[in-house]
Amino acid sequence: MIQIKQLTKTFKNSKGLDNINATVESGEMVALIGSSGSGKSTLMRHICGLMCCDTDSGGQIEVLNRIMQRDGRLSKNARKVRTEVGVIFQQFNLVDRLSVMTNVLMGTLGRVPTWRSVSNLFPPSERRLGMESLARVGMAGKAWQRASTLSGGQQQRVAIARALTQRAKVLLADEPIASLDPESSRIVMDILAQIHREDKITVVVSLHQVEYAIRYCPRTIALRQGRVVYDGPSTALTPSFLKEIYGSETEELFSPAVDNAMRQQPGRNQNQPAPAPAAA
Repeated sequence: MIQIKQLTKTFKNSKGLDNINATVESGEMVALIGSSGSGKSTLMRHICGLMCCDTDSGGQIEVLNRIMQRDGRLSKNARKVRTEVGVIFQQFNLVDRLSVMTNVLMGTLGRVPTWRSVSNLFPPSERRLGMESLARVGMAGKAWQRASTLSGGQQQRVAIARALTQRAKVLLADEPIASLDPESSRIVMDILAQIHREDKITVVVSLHQVEYAIRYCPRTIALRQGRVVYDGPSTALTPSFLKEIYGSETEELFSPAVDNAMRQQPGRNQNQPAPAPAAA
């Protein structure tokens, strides 16, 4: 689903990414971890074509067997590829003054004529899909509220519903729980895991807390200073192992509040069905 080769990104005073090579197979749920400034968001933005790597570096990204970018230039197919890649951001990216439903229906813009979207004349089939998507994330009862009236956790669930309405084949979630409390974080991660399991969608999620990577993602790619320092089973991410590769930065990757919340839910792991999301 995703193939990254020799990806390098240089900023004014440092390398944001340094010769990244990685492959994500169809149907995987992969965590991307690292402390602040490690390159997680930069890598995500490259994968979805929002940022280009250094020119003449040999860097290349393929998504869905099509080139997204090469040598610092987006391919002519990039826009089409983006229609099949759902992106969930830390800051939700909803239009506050519009209803929840209208925000969700924006996921159809890759296949609905512009005049329909501008006039809010979405076809009945797309509206049904939008409501089904909201129901899957436990937000159907909020469909006609303004997005600005929702809590942070609720807004993130609407953003996930938007990606479902997009019919994305790859889901990139860039720090989707960074600004949420532990309970809202659990709900959002449960929803992402459930979508991955039921729809067989490939999911890459960048996380600041390693506990969530261990719990929800069978595989983890760890970045430090723009380089891949680990790529393998999440079960290997013990505190002692992480200290070997991150040193003093390890403390930033563990949260006592998150760890306590996890311990209060014994028996749950990424291979078990997630509980249905709260009805808001």
